Amino acid sequence: DRLYRGVVGAGRITRRALDLRVDLTGDEHVPRVGPVVLAANHVSFLDFLLVGLTADSSGRLVRFLARHEVFEHWASRRLMTGMGHVPVDRRAPAAAYLHARRLLREGEAVGVFPEAGVSRSWTVRALMPGAVALARETGAPLLPVAVWGPQRLLTAKQRPEVRRGRPVTLVVGPPLDVSADAGVADAAEGTRLLGATLQRM
Repeated sequence: DRLYRGVVGAGRITRRALDLRVDLTGDEHVPRVGPVVLAANHVSFLDFLLVGLTADSSGRLVRFLARHEVFEHWASRRLMTGMGHVPVDRRAPAAAYLHARRLLREGEAVGVFPEAGVSRSWTVRALMPGAVALARETGAPLLPVAVWGPQRLLTAKQRPEVRRGRPVTLVVGPPLDVSADAGVADAAEGTRLLGATLQRM
């Protein structure tokens, strides 16, 4: 994890350079040990860096699911693989699910953006069921994470707007029980509950 921690350090330098005013609440919900699924909305290309901050106080490194194209690019391939992130091929997503499930069973923190892409509508889009399915199958806590603000800097189909002092809000909600024991019928119902929770947050 030396490479990952080096990237985290570089991220701190970047945040200071941009003077991002990060307001983080609820990170006490991230367990210090054991599996956890962090399910976040997705508004910018900085979200990986920012959602990773939610695990800082617990000393965790988050293994994110990301589009497989990022793993194929010469500039990011070694970094993504070295940090233990999970490639997602949308044409065959089962491999990513199995990889993430294995990480959770090994006690890792796994980060998922269930919108499966950056949302430019500034509302939570319909979610893919993977995050909820992982939590239901492994028993890992499912933590909803709301991100707001970085879309003003770097988002999809928009020129970067680098201004210092931008506010960024990160909110980690309490564990969302999407199990059958909680009366949640299946992953589809749990995913609707996750989407409504993220939108409310």
